[in-house]
Amino acid sequence: MVNYEIRSQVDASLRLAEKIGEADEKLSKSRMNLRDMLRYDYLMFLGFLFESDGTTALEEVKFVNDYLGFNMDVVKFIGFVYDKCRDKNFINTPPKSLMYIMKSDLTDGNIKTMDGRPVSKFVVETFNNLGAEFVSINGSTTTELANLSNYTIMLNDFLKEYGLYYKDGNVPNVNSGMYTNKNKPATGGAGSVARANAGQGSSNTQKKTDKDTKKEDKEKSLEELYEELNSLVGLKSVKQDLTNLINLIKVKKIREERGMKQPDINLHLVFSGNPGTGKTTVARLLAKIYKQLGVVSEGQLIEVDRSNLVAGYVGQTATKTMEVIDSAMGGILFIDEAYTLIKEGDEKDFGQEAVDTLLKRMEDDRDNFIVIVAGYTEKMEKFVNSNPGLKSRFNKYIFFKDYTGKELYKIFQSMCSKQEYEPDEEAAEYIQEYLTRRAEAHEDNFANAREVRNYIERCISRQATRIVNMDKPDDKAVRTFTIADVQEDKLPADEIMKSSAAEEEPEEEEEIRIETEAPAAETEAPVKVAANEDTTEVLKGPDNQNA
Repeated sequence: MVNYEIRSQVDASLRLAEKIGEADEKLSKSRMNLRDMLRYDYLMFLGFLFESDGTTALEEVKFVNDYLGFNMDVVKFIGFVYDKCRDKNFINTPPKSLMYIMKSDLTDGNIKTMDGRPVSKFVVETFNNLGAEFVSINGSTTTELANLSNYTIMLNDFLKEYGLYYKDGNVPNVNSGMYTNKNKPATGGAGSVARANAGQGSSNTQKKTDKDTKKEDKEKSLEELYEELNSLVGLKSVKQDLTNLINLIKVKKIREERGMKQPDINLHLVFSGNPGTGKTTVARLLAKIYKQLGVVSEGQLIEVDRSNLVAGYVGQTATKTMEVIDSAMGGILFIDEAYTLIKEGDEKDFGQEAVDTLLKRMEDDRDNFIVIVAGYTEKMEKFVNSNPGLKSRFNKYIFFKDYTGKELYKIFQSMCSKQEYEPDEEAAEYIQEYLTRRAEAHEDNFANAREVRNYIERCISRQATRIVNMDKPDDKAVRTFTIADVQEDKLPADEIMKSSAAEEEPEEEEEIRIETEAPAAETEAPVKVAANEDTTEVLKGPDNQNA
């Protein structure tokens, strides 16, 4: 059965490619036009995704012919797959048709989609949707889903590199709001996170507040939520794991619509990692993404810890936990520092009662809400393994790595941008080295992005003290951090500058593979491009194409 929505998307992308090709004088004279080149790249992509599962491949061949307009039989398709689509570098190489489309977007940009987006972004979305439809035919394998996710991640990263990924051309300022003051621990402990819905009021009040807030905000589309997720600094493995999971959900939905058997998917997750690595931020986005995908009905995230689940007297814990779970119906229940629910050797502790209540509701209402438990890696593994019920329900781990110094500086820039601050050149150099040293030292109390939030607050305080003593400071002065504002007592500026100068190395050249021949021609040698070279020079059109 043909999904005509996907088929229409494919046709629309081919028509746009045809317009771009006709507008390019050199490309229009080539033997293979851009429309056919894109169609060929779609075919290569489907061949790359194809996994022999013991069937005759008749369904896959029919799919290729229905969606791409080819006239292939099984023998021809299988031969094509093993002859053209098994190159180990395929998954790391953007299709050449996309490069020509990107060239159009980067130069005149006159040809756009009906909603005004770059054509290259629309084409990458088509690759993803077409691939998800293809792997659903006979039941997707782990390899197929991984290949689909990794290939589309590679394409999106390529668009980001040239500023074409985001819908309006601007990177969403997501990281700047990751660790606001309200997200600081209410009580001691570096592992605490935001409890926006876990104040002194009841769970019903929490849920009402969350819904009211959601009504006030314009609900974001699935595409916008993906952009927010991908705009988060770092978290490469997290994004890859979640993309795999989201693609699995998409395929399950496609099979459901076709009346086919669906794979069992356990959507309960363990988020493990150190404080300040973005676990709560990702959980909030995931709740909204799940709503757009139809996995949950409401999309709210209820954030709690032990204090919101466990009471001090017999019989109260179950009631308290049930109320919190009721507020999470239709959304995600996020339990931070979940390992604190179980205290070994303390028979009087009521945390086990909360766990037992949670497990029962996860079974009774398994289609109505999702649970994410979070905390330090080792402690979370011990927590999950402490109970057979927990182990059977939480078998998917998402690991959040600590940020590098470069990533922390990007978060610093994002937070500064939102608050309308910026460091001068000397201060910026100091900040980069300071954050790098903090990340490398990784002291016991180091809190990753929260460390950056606290550091910015100290910088703002020092700057304010300096500014009030100035006579009529201008806007630039009020906005700018100087070395005096950013310098920390434990790491003198002169020491950092000396270290930075000693470690500075010449800029390396970046190797970018740009293929300008048609699909059947030999691949050109890689083009050496300096890291600061203009992107329009990188994405040149073909001078002498023999396609």
